Amino acid sequence: MSDQLLGSEPQRRSILQTIGGVGGLALFSSAASGTTADSDDCAPGASRRPDYRLPELPYAYDALEPHIDARIMELHHGKHHQSYVDSANAAVEELEEMRSNGDFETIRATKRDLSFNLSGHVNHTVFWASMSPNGGGTPDGALATAIENQFGSFEAFRAEFTATATAVEGGGWAMLFYEPLADALVIGQVEDQNELAHQGATPLLPLDVWEHAYYLQYENDREAYVDAWWNVVDWTAVGQRYEILTELRCGLNQETGDTGSTTAGSDTTTDTDTDTDTTAKDADHSN
Repeated sequence: MSDQLLGSEPQRRSILQTIGGVGGLALFSSAASGTTADSDDCAPGASRRPDYRLPELPYAYDALEPHIDARIMELHHGKHHQSYVDSANAAVEELEEMRSNGDFETIRATKRDLSFNLSGHVNHTVFWASMSPNGGGTPDGALATAIENQFGSFEAFRAEFTATATAVEGGGWAMLFYEPLADALVIGQVEDQNELAHQGATPLLPLDVWEHAYYLQYENDREAYVDAWWNVVDWTAVGQRYEILTELRCGLNQETGDTGSTTAGSDTTTDTDTDTDTTAKDADHSN
């Protein structure tokens, strides 16, 4: 991966802290894991117990005004996101206790809690890094080309993403994913924090449409919130994330000799939308 693509050291650290990887590889660094990376982290067997921590915002709570209110940002980041971090760590501790005493009677609930809360932590980590007080406008570079080739135009992409966000049932997310198998961009819905997610795909641009993300300012007018949110999208960060992921994928394909996939930047793309069966939500699902 070139230094030119990743930019300065702070930029490299920020990008790597907020992206997922290709084919299920997680590249979240210290922002998501809560640890400080060192040279031993990449050694075989260096993995350690997860210790998730709340990442600092790259801007002040009031920096996204008037589009997103400072009080919303303060509560959303400091309370809601912190709750996901705390609950994910609690689930990790519970699993360690189960392994120690050999009692797995409550493992179903604990695994569910870990999935929900860790997903919430990851979703929010990428969400914060996808906004900027200097945001808005349209993407450029490779991402702009991929969007135009796959969706027809940026306007068509924005219309589909907006419709996806406003149509999320209950609490959840709209997300632009990078899907590495077909080298494709996919707009998807995520209900709650982890349901209907696209397996193996990486969030490039997530939008939180839980009511706590907008109710204090927009009340129940989600559509107005979504419309205002476009003014703070950091297309530079999203574009860098996309370029890194596509470069990683190309590198892996060169190593394995796999060159038969269709690229999102070509005139022909693969439709990755499939009908999926979903199970009913548990009545006691965590919120």
